[in-house]
Amino acid sequence: MATLTIDGRTVQVEDGKTILEAAEQLGIDIPTLCHHPLLEPYGACRICTVEMKRGARTKMVTACNHPALDGIEVRTRSERVLQHRRMIVELELGRCADLPVLRKLARELGIDASRFGVGKHECILCGLCVRTCWELVGAKAISFANRGTEREVTTPYHELSEACIGCGACVAICPTGVLRMEDIRGRKVVHSELTLGPQRAIRIPFMQAVPNVPFIDPDA
Repeated sequence: MATLTIDGRTVQVEDGKTILEAAEQLGIDIPTLCHHPLLEPYGACRICTVEMKRGARTKMVTACNHPALDGIEVRTRSERVLQHRRMIVELELGRCADLPVLRKLARELGIDASRFGVGKHECILCGLCVRTCWELVGAKAISFANRGTEREVTTPYHELSEACIGCGACVAICPTGVLRMEDIRGRKVVHSELTLGPQRAIRIPFMQAVPNVPFIDPDA
């Protein structure tokens, strides 16, 4: 067990828990964009950054993937932390200005406008859809491509992916709504501004009841 202090409150958690999980146990809200409890901690958006003091040393860490170590002191809303979060949200607004999830964070942090322009993208590159497809579904139909301002979520070579099983898990976990399911002839299919779309065939995983290699049973 580890005992730590978060915003002046002491909490005891099991070894292996993260700072984010310890804060949730206390009912302390730490904002996240790329975190989901069903997925491995990612720490990409860095909006969950907190200030951690261990001994005489203080540093900024991401709460979603940093372990809740015994004896540490954590501050979730220090001025240093809030300045860091404001910068991240402003950068995101410079890419995706019209997204409700970012507007909500901006209001909470007292941000009126971004200093980095107004972007019209809809994808915040949180990676939730990609990680869900890889870690939970196992289809690996989508992934990140390119770098910098050209970075995007897409299928291999921007072509229709036969690996996509049309499960809609990526749609369900997307925090911005850029991924969506549409009714086509009474059937739900994935549609987005990425290169996903209805496939020529749907691969449905199921328990195999017969051998996949035919053979002649001499006793039959």
